[in-house]
Amino acid sequence: MARFDNRKNDELREIRITPGFIKTADGSALIEWGNTRVICTCMLEEGTPLFVEEGRGWLTAEYAMLPASTPRRKKRETLTPDGRSTEIKRLIGRSLRQAVDMAKMAGFTAWIDCDVIEADGGTRVASITGAYVALHLAVQQALASGRLSRDPMLSQVAAVSAGIVGGEPVLDLPYAEDSGAEVDMNIVMNSKGEFIEIQGTGEGRSFSRSEMDLMLELAGSGIERIMHMQLEAVRSGCR
Repeated sequence: MARFDNRKNDELREIRITPGFIKTADGSALIEWGNTRVICTCMLEEGTPLFVEEGRGWLTAEYAMLPASTPRRKKRETLTPDGRSTEIKRLIGRSLRQAVDMAKMAGFTAWIDCDVIEADGGTRVASITGAYVALHLAVQQALASGRLSRDPMLSQVAAVSAGIVGGEPVLDLPYAEDSGAEVDMNIVMNSKGEFIEIQGTGEGRSFSRSEMDLMLELAGSGIERIMHMQLEAVRSGCR
């Protein structure tokens, strides 16, 4: 099967991560994933929500798509975020909370903001991947300044999409493939090779266990490569 952009089935789109993209944030990154571009920032603020136990910190996330991020103007989300954005911001928060020891971030809330400036499929996986870099850079800044006394980072977190297109398992779907995929999956993993979240949907048909295993294998291999890019971005941002 010839893919839309002539990539091999196990090939990622070009990914570039620019650390320190927003100078006023504690940590930030611009992630460019094919034609998808997301600005990810992290701000560490003193204080935690009321439901957080004493002696622990918290991490929460926001996600939004800018009006011109798609060919047809997307209505700006002001008072009423749409259901998709709400679901994605919760996914980002759940995923990145797995990267942090909350006891070592006691008294602080990490605010993650992911703003999509251009969307061509995979905005949620790009947001998670870029937000990890922003979070790590914010933590390093807080350690250097003395705001945090212990490093709370537990492991890397990254994500990628996989699916079945034209009857074949493929990695990293752009919109042209995602919009007509028979099966669509989003996979989040940590640097131990463990799964944090798997979202899989039979859009056009059901799928077998063997097909799921093939998609997870593609995702694992892709995330391993993505994590190397994250590490390089963190190293570059900490210089």
